[in-house]
Amino acid sequence: MSSTNKINAATLAGALAIAVTGLAASAPAQAADVKCYGVALAGQNDCAAGPGTTCAGTSKVDYQGNSWKSVAEGSCTTMKLPGDRMGSLTPLDRDLPEM
Repeated sequence: MSSTNKINAATLAGALAIAVTGLAASAPAQAADVKCYGVALAGQNDCAAGPGTTCAGTSKVDYQGNSWKSVAEGSCTTMKLPGDRMGSLTPLDRDLPEM
């Protein structure tokens, strides 16, 4: 490889590194996901919710208080749900299936 080609390759590599770094720095931060209890529909919960569930998709009733769904941080307790229900960051004692 000639000296000119080596310089061009190094320049290109440096420019690419700067471009990638710039894209990473300008990308908006993603909101963290949190476990939100009492918002999943029957059979649509995420994993290991509590008694009556074993893993994803095992909740028995809509808005089951001990089942959770992963949601964007900050949205759990502000979701509009039927009735007087609200999402919670901790398990709830409401809407539990009959055992």
